[in-house]
Amino acid sequence: MNPDLDALQPYPFEKLAALKADVTTPEGLVHLPLTIGEPRHAPYAGALEALTAHIGDMARYPATPGTPELRGAIADWAKRRFALEDLDAGTQVLPVNGTREAIFAFVQAALDRRRPARVAVPNPFYQIYEGATLLAGGTPLYLDCRAEHGFRPDLDAVPAETWRDVQIVFTCSPGNPTGAVTPLDELKQLIALADEHDFIVAADECYSELYLDEAAPPPGLLQACAELGRQDYRRCLVFHSLSKRSNLPGLRSGFVAGDAELLAAFRRYRTYHGCAMSLPLQHASIAAWNDEAHVLANRCAYREKFAAVTEILAPVMDFPAPEASFYLWPAVPGGDDEAFTRSLFAEQHVSVLPGSYMGRPSADGVNPGAGRIRLALVDELDATVEAARRLRRHVERHA
Repeated sequence: MNPDLDALQPYPFEKLAALKADVTTPEGLVHLPLTIGEPRHAPYAGALEALTAHIGDMARYPATPGTPELRGAIADWAKRRFALEDLDAGTQVLPVNGTREAIFAFVQAALDRRRPARVAVPNPFYQIYEGATLLAGGTPLYLDCRAEHGFRPDLDAVPAETWRDVQIVFTCSPGNPTGAVTPLDELKQLIALADEHDFIVAADECYSELYLDEAAPPPGLLQACAELGRQDYRRCLVFHSLSKRSNLPGLRSGFVAGDAELLAAFRRYRTYHGCAMSLPLQHASIAAWNDEAHVLANRCAYREKFAAVTEILAPVMDFPAPEASFYLWPAVPGGDDEAFTRSLFAEQHVSVLPGSYMGRPSADGVNPGAGRIRLALVDELDATVEAARRLRRHVERHA
């Protein structure tokens, strides 16, 4: 077997299961999980109707680049959403089976092991960035996301000699687990660094459509390129998904867009990889990308939950004001996120994810995720509010 497999750490939910394995939970309290970021709102009905209407197309092999109709729907959506003058559906868009699969595969295709192969990732982070890097023979470079910098990486703190060994920089905005949004100026700064040091910027934007202020949608990397007059989107790729936007995580549908040269090589890799999206799923995806009404309704539902949960928890827990995504990132009393997670599960039958499981120790030996928990507000309103009330009772009891 590939020896790099031994470098992979257990997934955060494996660690969580081990942490809770010997805990006895109270009788009479239903379990309320706030752990996995799996949307539980109703999936977009129009996509399901399109899926069933074209189910007969399961008898046909799909092509790696997807149909022109799907690429066109994606390009049109991206141009509307991010104020792009142009995005060529034939060369600058590639449908994929969700962002998780695409992010992992892209690193395998892009990393050049003939020279230093560092991949910069936000810390704490989505663990696929790290796993993909290790299995491609690269070395992760952890960029800490601390409160003093708005839970975003401090690009100015990275020395020039460090950037020279970096081949890919991952951004995640809105961020998982913090919900922080990267402003356009920082995206433009990152593009300038990519030009100076010749690395790829890979922007994970799968939470981009879950934001609280309708007047301030999170900006995107291609939008920053467009404002700089870079219609070729050189060195830049974005990853988008229907999982969160349209409550369709089981559809496994998303896209990668940007630099045509990078996408041509990635498309060649995917032809051998054999991961083309089935035609019925492509029809479902077209329906979803062409409709915004359901996305607005989805945001309204999350906005209502954020307002209710914030009112309950803000008096007893410290967390950054949510901007986007469906996560809260509160600090725990006493600072021990594992102990807090165990006791909360034991006393209130509520599951949360320790923040330390999503981070790695930095140069000073401190894990920037430690002392916090991630709350995924994905359930319906009543269940989410009840979980927040139990969480508050637990905090007050141990104050």
